[in-house]
Amino acid sequence: MPIVRLAKIEDLARIVEIYNQAIPSKKSTGDTVLLKPEERIDWFKNHEPKKHPIFVAELSKDIAGWISISPYRADRGAFEHTAEVSYYIDHKNHRKGIASKLLKHALKRCPELKIKNLVAYIMEHNTASIKLMEKFGFERWAFLPGVADFDGKEFNHTIYGKRV
Repeated sequence: MPIVRLAKIEDLARIVEIYNQAIPSKKSTGDTVLLKPEERIDWFKNHEPKKHPIFVAELSKDIAGWISISPYRADRGAFEHTAEVSYYIDHKNHRKGIASKLLKHALKRCPELKIKNLVAYIMEHNTASIKLMEKFGFERWAFLPGVADFDGKEFNHTIYGKRV
């Protein structure tokens, strides 16, 4: 079973590597170009561990996946108790319960982080992520038709949310 811990800056290259695996699938992210770790340093540093942490799951001392709790509309005070959750699992570690372990850990931490609502933006055709959200009591809160365009083919985006 994986060990979940707070991410360190030294983990950033592996976090980006795992994220980049998702880009070609056009199922898990709207990014279309692979990222470089140096492009994500500000993103990482903006995840203050006491408010918006990033956690990694380690299997045999290798990072198998990660989850971030990010600000939702950070510049607007009324949303300070709502956060966005995102997670990515190394392809070789899919279907091993790692996403469940990470999401369970993130949900458990929400009260101490003063998070009342957690939202996840999911491509509608990413049925595995939708099933995971529903397993943990998330509901579909919004539907954005045709907002993602991959090479001329449009996809729907959904927002799943949970009051925690």
